[in-house]
Amino acid sequence: MDLKTALYDWHVAGGGKMVPFAGYLLPVQYETGIIAEHMAVRTKAGLFDVSHMGEVLYEGKDALVNLNRLLTNDFSNMVCGQVRYSLMCNEQGGVVDDLIVYKYSDVKYMVVVNAANRAKDVRWMQAHAFGEVDIRDISDDMSQIALQGPLSTEILKKITDEQSIPKKYYYFNGDAKIRDVNCIISYTGYTGEVGYEIYMPSQDAPAIWELLLEAGKDLGLLPCGLGARDTLRLEASMPLYGHELDEDITPFEAGLHFAVKMEKDDFLGKSALERLGPPKRKRVGLTITGRGIVREHTALYVGTQPVGITTSGTYLPYLGKAVAMALIDNDFAEINTTVEADVRGRRITAEVTALPFYKIKR
Repeated sequence: MDLKTALYDWHVAGGGKMVPFAGYLLPVQYETGIIAEHMAVRTKAGLFDVSHMGEVLYEGKDALVNLNRLLTNDFSNMVCGQVRYSLMCNEQGGVVDDLIVYKYSDVKYMVVVNAANRAKDVRWMQAHAFGEVDIRDISDDMSQIALQGPLSTEILKKITDEQSIPKKYYYFNGDAKIRDVNCIISYTGYTGEVGYEIYMPSQDAPAIWELLLEAGKDLGLLPCGLGARDTLRLEASMPLYGHELDEDITPFEAGLHFAVKMEKDDFLGKSALERLGPPKRKRVGLTITGRGIVREHTALYVGTQPVGITTSGTYLPYLGKAVAMALIDNDFAEINTTVEADVRGRRITAEVTALPFYKIKR
């Protein structure tokens, strides 16, 4: 049976079109529609219920060494209040999940994982734990709301003091308050815009949601669903687990070298990545030059030769064009290379394009 977030009743009353996603019932869009929601985030602000994401606490004197041994990034030089992206690999070098790590102290970290992988991830983490560390899934007690867009800071300042708002990208305030509610406010997001992810006890989520909507009412803030969340992350060229990442795709194939520190003493999957050597395919962007939209899992060709497969694809409202991301053989991954996508027996031309499609200056 699908779960409901603390905001489920609001979504239904607010006209959300509810769909099952990652074990939850969530709005795919509201009456405004995906395009309007997408454009609101790019030009003003949007509000997302992302309470389906998983939160896992690592506590104890061996918390850091556990994270460094399990994950691909290096957390040794993190400061308190910093956030860091990482991959979690299997023994073959494939990706179990991608996630972000929040450092509270030298003995306390929070790891945020993808909703569909939550149970799998917690089992994996606990199975590979050692020493003095307590690993605890706190997802059921927390809700997460994402406020994203160029006006998000202005909106947030209406309901909290400036000291509660982190100033630097990929930093957080673990002692923030919105009105009288204790929150975590994180300068992070999955849209490619300025924005914040706000964590709070689930019982307080409806009040915080209403406060944010009221604060942003005159600034064009819209509630947004899963549809806009996906088009926004694709426009910003952010990978999605199950598309650009899975247990058969390595971090290097996905172009996530920055999050893999091979100079570390060891981490799960390191020896496999060393053995595999340089990847034979890479994640690239495609601009669709033919007529039509190319979705995920579409075969790509140069002439009669198969050269790769798309991982995500759609029409991007803000950029005004159809694009896709794909895993393509190195020999055909050069910028401006023309490929063809086989869409139900019809060939649609596309051109290899640099990623990201969209990026703001921070």
